Amino acid sequence: MSIGETLAAARQEAGLTVTQVSQQTRIRETIIRAIEQDDFSSCGGDFYARGHIRSIAAVVGADPVPLIREYDHEHPPSGMRAAEIFEPATPIKIREPRPFGLGKVLIVVLLAVIGFAVYHLVTTGSGAHPSAATSGTTRPTASPQASATVSPVVHHPVPPVAVIKVTAVQDCWIGFTSSSGQQLYQGTILAGHSKTWRTKQPVSMVIGNPPGIVMTVNGRAETMSAVYPLTLSINPHSKTPVTTG
Repeated sequence: MSIGETLAAARQEAGLTVTQVSQQTRIRETIIRAIEQDDFSSCGGDFYARGHIRSIAAVVGADPVPLIREYDHEHPPSGMRAAEIFEPATPIKIREPRPFGLGKVLIVVLLAVIGFAVYHLVTTGSGAHPSAATSGTTRPTASPQASATVSPVVHHPVPPVAVIKVTAVQDCWIGFTSSSGQQLYQGTILAGHSKTWRTKQPVSMVIGNPPGIVMTVNGRAETMSAVYPLTLSINPHSKTPVTTG
């Protein structure tokens, strides 16, 4: 039996109508009828098709694993690279020490010669006027103080970044879209594996199997509900970056 025939047979055996399945899964009836006829064109892509299959199977009491495996066999997944969307890792540049140049050596020698000449001049002048040294009267000499100009330190604000880490306990499908609706990433995280994303822009995150993952945003654990699929809105500029879409 095909995927659609299996889901339709399970629904009829469970005594459910398409309307009842739609109410429990929040999937439109037209999409459910199309899936039962093995037409996945109205799902909006492979990622959403897998999520719909899993959601319908959970309601009608069918095992979604072989159905998803059959769908992947018939529709090989094509993940999208998010390297151009998410913040790439920047290598740290280490500056090598530069050798002490010959010009600096000459400057140091010249300053030493000038200092010695000034010292010799001062000591000679004090010896030629002993009465001034023994009179006990010392005239303060005003020495100009060098004015130091301190440039203010300009702190450029660092744009906020949302660090999203997902650890899969069960196989889970993850998708990201921009605020304008552009699809940024979709892929499957296998059980026992983790994946991390960094974003400076608001994104919408769709989770195909919410109870099957452990998720943190900026180190804070997020509670996953049992809605299939679950949509989250993540905004790095907000005090509460994660909200349910």
